[in-house]
Amino acid sequence: MTWTPLDITVRVGCNLAYECTVPTPVLFVLKPRLEGRILIMQEKLSFGIGLPSYEFQDSHGNITYRSTFMPGRNEIRHDAIVAVSSLPDSREIIGPIIPVGELPSDLLRYTLPSRYCDSDKLMNFAWHHFGQISHGLTRVQAICDWVHNNIEYRYGSGRPDLSASEVLARRHGVCRDFAHAAIALCRAFNLPARYVTGHLPDIGYVDPTGHMDFHAYFEVYLGQEWLTFDSRFNVPRIGRVKVAHGADAVDGAFATIYGEAKLTHFEVWAYQVNSKQVSVGDPIDLSERLDNSSTVRLS
Repeated sequence: MTWTPLDITVRVGCNLAYECTVPTPVLFVLKPRLEGRILIMQEKLSFGIGLPSYEFQDSHGNITYRSTFMPGRNEIRHDAIVAVSSLPDSREIIGPIIPVGELPSDLLRYTLPSRYCDSDKLMNFAWHHFGQISHGLTRVQAICDWVHNNIEYRYGSGRPDLSASEVLARRHGVCRDFAHAAIALCRAFNLPARYVTGHLPDIGYVDPTGHMDFHAYFEVYLGQEWLTFDSRFNVPRIGRVKVAHGADAVDGAFATIYGEAKLTHFEVWAYQVNSKQVSVGDPIDLSERLDNSSTVRLS
């Protein structure tokens, strides 16, 4: 990856609350991955009355916390100030596309069908729509274009049991559905593709709703590195803060609960700030936002 200055500062985090009646084991994946064009300047993570037993990395390298909810209200808060690059998602491919028979062995799992990316059910569809398109970046972009133009985004329409083939059949969904659909279609051509969750501030982009949430997108291994794609917005974006990646949403869930817990509060933030004026733990004040504008303002 080409070196680039980290010249924009964003604040990312969440405040979650769950109600339980009995002790309930839980896994959390909330901290940004320490890779790519980011630098964590300040960070704080608290689990309220539930104490994490330990931190570990899962099989995809995601930073995971193992904890236990106690009976009553359990609050989890993550807050971070992160430096990112003002450059948008790269489309530069370094080197030739590697045939599947020559891929590094650790990438092969991202070419296979998974629970939510059932590429084996979409082979005929994929080859009918994209089989005549040049393999590589051109084909991936065509898949993104099709998903973006043919799947309707409906906020709140997501379901935890929908696979890519079901999303293509019903033609609407949320960001995780857009990612699953595009990943499955890429894997139908033996392109390594993985599901990604993280934060996406509106730097150089105007979102009239001002809505902030955990966002799902995907990466495809082209040439000698992973490139980022987002079939929900379908334009290169600035300032992504990756939290997790994996085969599909099973690996990217911010919380995996082994039992019954009711989510009673959900707040997520991701916006550009002046790092000299904002610190972790400060109240969330959207009047301090420097993004949600078509103009990119360096921090």
